[in-house]
Amino acid sequence: MTAITHPETTISADPALPVIRITREFDAPREAVFRAHTDPELVVKWLGPRSVTMEVERWDATTGGGYRYLHRRGDEAYGFYGSFHEVRPAERIVQTFTFEGVPDGVCLETMTLEDLGGGRTRLHVVSVFETVEGRDAAMSSGMSYGVTQGYEQLDELLAS
Repeated sequence: MTAITHPETTISADPALPVIRITREFDAPREAVFRAHTDPELVVKWLGPRSVTMEVERWDATTGGGYRYLHRRGDEAYGFYGSFHEVRPAERIVQTFTFEGVPDGVCLETMTLEDLGGGRTRLHVVSVFETVEGRDAAMSSGMSYGVTQGYEQLDELLAS
């Protein structure tokens, strides 16, 4: 089915399952990549496409915690929220994810960080949607554009 591959970020959708898989490598130790995903002061600097600003309303990246944030572009605002099911330092984050524009849709995301040695990390994300239609809607929403630009900004943050 649909598979989009960028030079550094691979995003693929399994044709038989409501699943999206993302793989990306970073020139930084996994502790730094993990911190960039859990510290709200860092998250606002990279999450999402370059065309938006991010406002964190709530961010508790601990097991049992939760989050809500807005991406703003001009007068438009897009809200997202979820719960952190498991946060295992430098190894794994399991969370739910809901776009407020589709409030009946919830996605379960599992991110794992693999130490490649030499200060490099490979990130794996598996996102499980309720339906193939929900997965396809996410893929056609420009998600790959936002993910790719977000990871480019994360590269810049990790290098600074």
